[in-house]
Parts: sequence; structure tokens; C-alpha cells
Amino acid sequence: MSSKKSAHPLSKKYAGYPRLNPLGIGQDISAADLIDTALLAYNGGRLREAAQLLTRKMLPDDGYIGLSLTGALTPAGLGKSCLIPLMRAGFVDWIVSTGANLYHDLHFGLDMHLHSGTPFLNDVELHEEGVIRIYDVLFDYNVLLDTDAFVREVIQGPEFQRTMGTDEFHYLLGKYVAARQKKLGIKDSSVLATAYECGIPIFTSSPGDSSIGMNVAAMALRDSKLMFDVNRDVNQTAGIVYHAKSTGHTSSVFILGGGSPKNFILQTEPQIQEVMGIQEKGHDYFLQCTDARPDTGGLSGATPAEAVSWGKVDPDKLPDSVVCYTDSTIALPLLTAYVTARVKPRKLKRLYDDRDAIFGKVRERYLATGTVAKITTSRKVAKRASSIGLRKK
Repeated sequence: MSSKKSAHPLSKKYAGYPRLNPLGIGQDISAADLIDTALLAYNGGRLREAAQLLTRKMLPDDGYIGLSLTGALTPAGLGKSCLIPLMRAGFVDWIVSTGANLYHDLHFGLDMHLHSGTPFLNDVELHEEGVIRIYDVLFDYNVLLDTDAFVREVIQGPEFQRTMGTDEFHYLLGKYVAARQKKLGIKDSSVLATAYECGIPIFTSSPGDSSIGMNVAAMALRDSKLMFDVNRDVNQTAGIVYHAKSTGHTSSVFILGGGSPKNFILQTEPQIQEVMGIQEKGHDYFLQCTDARPDTGGLSGATPAEAVSWGKVDPDKLPDSVVCYTDSTIALPLLTAYVTARVKPRKLKRLYDDRDAIFGKVRERYLATGTVAKITTSRKVAKRASSIGLRKK
């Protein structure tokens, strides 16, 4: 490195930023080194910051990491290529997913065939030929029918004939997928099966909004007693975050896409602070990969700065928040390659095994702290500054 003094120095205020002067990319460079040395600006720079945030702040000191999944990631193979390696390495502690991602994950766990195709096909012809298309992923219609039949067959079992949280439902479903994988002679094919084996709780924020939920609803017409306890889910996820923070650990959110899972994983902090009246400051680290814009007002594009106003993110940690505006199918493989190269596997937390104790802990604290009347918080409560909008007597 040259010690030659710059002829065009930045002002002292900005002099700490490193010089942008990369070396040429060689043929033997690893994905992790590529991220560190060549992704230096724009959303490439944000992806580098995301990778370094994961490895240097979110994962160290046994920090808790919640992952949210939105968009058709599992049918694109990202469950097998990325999510399962991250789960096995102890880099994901709990998950909030769309039901669709978990439904399509079942195809892989049941060793069904999906194909890499093209988006430029005639969909009327595909319909006539019995082919389903998810952009450029193609598969036979029977994949859906056989997956549906598997779900219905499993959930008619006696252990499903009651009300349960979605984490318990997915744990039980994952047990059957793991058994089917073993019978088929395959492994590490299903996120659900891996979650069962690793004790990683998986929640669905909208359990009726997927083919899994559709089959559960159909079985209700056959007098199935299976019902989803969404109240348990809300309190259980808040319990996980409270458990992390109350034991001196950090709580991080790793958000792929946006949508309902993004809100569900973030609302844990307002549930703790605003509703339960438990003093807290928000999640410590926020990392999102999204293609959504913030200016449309949608949750998918809402920034971590906006999340601070809701108490979802610790305001003191806002400078460490990263939003990378890119497709998750690009970002996730690169981030997986980076983190598995830079961080040694961690011991699995197996949060599912302690679900009742975690739930009981936050329940006990809420009953001791919370009220039915208005919660008294440490935040300043704005008072009406004028009579504007008030009816005159």
C-alpha cells in the first residue's frame, strides 16, 4: 500500500472513508473475497455492508437471528442451496415465512421434479399441457396434486387434531417430511425437515394464505380439529425476542423481501413495548434485501429509520442497519457463500425445544407489568398542541 500523501484529500470530517481503488478481478477469486474487494459502491456496496454486518455484528457473541422469507424462493431452489446450509451452520435461529415458500419446499422434500425453464412461454399452452409456471420455474400439475395429498394424509393424524401455533404445526409436518426423505434416500432437501431436525421454529404470519392452509381448510370440512393459534404465534415470537434481550444477547432481523413476514418479525418489539408494557429498545440489527421502494408507503419498502419510530429497531443501532436493493435470488447465494466462508458454525440454539419456557417467561413478565388500561412507556407522549380538530361547544 502506498504511503504517498493524496494530492486531493477529503476534508477531515470525511477522511476516514477508505479510498476506492480496487484491484483487477482474477479467475481464482472466491465469492467472499469478491464481495469484500469488488462490491464497493451503489447496491454492490450495500451487499458488502450486509455481508459484513452479518459476520461482524449479527452472528458474534451468539446473537439471535430471525429470518423472514417472502417471494418464491424455495421453488427456485434457494431452500436447498442457501437456507439449509445457513440453518445447519447455526446462522438462523427462527424463521417467519410465507406459507407458499413452505408449501413449495415440500416438493423438494418429497423428491418431486421442478425444472429451470424460461418466462417466455405460452401460458395458455402450458395450462393445456398441465404445466405450472412460476416465472421461469416449471413443473407438472401433478406436483401440486401429490403435495396436496401428502399434506392431507399427514394432518389427519391424531397429533394434529387440536389447536396449535404454526411453529408446532410446522415442526410436526417437518417430522413427516424428514421421515419421507429418509425413506426416499435423500437428505438436506427440505427446509421444514431441517427445521425439525435442528429445532428451529418456523412461523407463518398468514396461515390461510397458501396451499397448506387451503388443505387444512378443506380437511376442516371433514371435521378435522386442526386450528391455528395465531395469538400463540404473536406472543411466542415476542417471547423469543424478549428471551434473547433479557439474557444479554442481541436480536437481529434478516429480511428477504418484505410483505407480511417482514411485519410479523418486526412487530415483536412493539408487542413487547407498546402492548405488553415491558421496557425495551427494539431490535439491535436490521438487514433487508428488497426491490420495494419506500415512497409508496408499503411495509415492504419501509426503511429501518421508519421502523425506529415504531420502536421496532433500536435507535442507537440505526447506523448499523443495511438495506440492499436487489433481488433476493441474487443476494442470498452471495451472502450464504460469504458467511459460510467467514464464520465458523455455531451451536444450534434449538429454540423450539424451549418454546413453552420462552412463552411462559414473556407471559409472566407481561402479567406483572402490563395493564388493560393505557400502557405507560418510557417514550415521550405527544400532547395535543392546539384545539384544531376538536368540536367547539
